[in-house]
Amino acid sequence: MEIAVSDGDVDVAELTALYDAVGWTAYTRDPAGLLAAVTGSSRVVLARRGAALVGLARVITDGASICYLQDLLVHPDDQRTGIGGRLVRAVLEPYAHVRQTVLLTDDDPAVGMFYRALGFAETREHGDGTLRAFVRVLPPS
Repeated sequence: MEIAVSDGDVDVAELTALYDAVGWTAYTRDPAGLLAAVTGSSRVVLARRGAALVGLARVITDGASICYLQDLLVHPDDQRTGIGGRLVRAVLEPYAHVRQTVLLTDDDPAVGMFYRALGFAETREHGDGTLRAFVRVLPPS
């Protein structure tokens, strides 16, 4: 399995197919918006099996103080093969010096274990437990 670093120049049809495969239909209702989000990211790393897109990780960052791991997707047929961890390490590698790396994810114990294995912790586990996270998400249009 080759993991190729990309500048985000990826076909909208293959993006839509991957996001649909993992059930992220809020993105795929607006393919042009999805493509704009991916190409506007600071860094995008793709996993391909042959020519087929089977994984994607993307970050948004200022390169100094904050880095958001915005999306991590692995096609269901390729999950639990190590691709997700490889994608996260590859997409974050240039930002190892950045003070905060943040992500939002589902409240699924397996997902929590995955990110903990990569060195992440929930906000309540930092310091004296007073760190909090807030989010505002607009409903899908």
